Amino acid sequence: MRAIVIKQYGGPEVLAIEERPNPTIQTGHVLIEVKAFGLNHAEIYFRKGAWGDVAEISGIECVGIVQADPSGSLAPGQKVMALVGGLGRNLNGSYAELVSVPTSNVVAINTDLAWEDLAAIPESYATAWTALNGILDLTIGQKIMIRGATSALGRAAINIAAHLGAHVMATTRNPDRITMLKALGAKEVFIESNTLASAVLKQYPNGIDRVLDIVGNTTVLDSLAMLRRGGHVCELGFLGGGGPLSLEPVFQIPSGRFLSVFASAIVTGSDEFPLAEIPFQDIVDRVATGVYQAKPANVFAFEDIQDAHRLMESGSANGKIVILI
Repeated sequence: MRAIVIKQYGGPEVLAIEERPNPTIQTGHVLIEVKAFGLNHAEIYFRKGAWGDVAEISGIECVGIVQADPSGSLAPGQKVMALVGGLGRNLNGSYAELVSVPTSNVVAINTDLAWEDLAAIPESYATAWTALNGILDLTIGQKIMIRGATSALGRAAINIAAHLGAHVMATTRNPDRITMLKALGAKEVFIESNTLASAVLKQYPNGIDRVLDIVGNTTVLDSLAMLRRGGHVCELGFLGGGGPLSLEPVFQIPSGRFLSVFASAIVTGSDEFPLAEIPFQDIVDRVATGVYQAKPANVFAFEDIQDAHRLMESGSANGKIVILI
């Protein structure tokens, strides 16, 4: 099979297409013919070696067709989504024509969506759904701020939160994207800054209910500062950069506010966070009918993976990047 491999750790130029043996069929895994896959910021860290040694073949999600399932649960030819479960970390990932994925991290889908459109859904919508529903417990009418909203994950979160009936606020660094974010369902859009809380509290002196922080460590303390008593911040990304967070809880977390994290790439598909909790078919159907707006922002050919990574790393993709095989 053809696979995109990390020849050495570094920039996009280290990604190369080479021939590799087909994955072996093994118990507890599903062998998938990959039709398309979305790119994720985690794969930049994999490529750079920033998180230590990782699998030679990157990629944490894909859509495709079942080639073999030893358990018999999925028939050959079944359309599926696959995500995380060690892909790209300790298991060869989805940047290939074939991938072997733990059964716990594969879900059957019935749809006529084009492969490139389907590939824009799995990781972004699974992560946003769990964070909003399974962690933040978002309800109708609650005020939620989504920081890093122009990312693929942020867009998915706006779609889901607005459909739930929440009052959605969003941030962007680029004023030109305000109209787009409102079209997705945001009622208000703020220009991102490390002192956003002061602007929010001028408008909502008692604070807001929820913050979904995709920017990460550089903004999470500011996110906590804009909460009402009983409010909750969930950090689930690090678009603003990772690394340790220096925190003095007694003085930097306002009393009676909550901070949690959701590390989707590590726990999605586990016993604690099973795929069965996420209504993938409903999500796909809502995308197909236009209830959720999930079209990829950019679609690249398999051979153009280096250019796709350059765009992702530039931060100017303005949505999900998809590779079509």
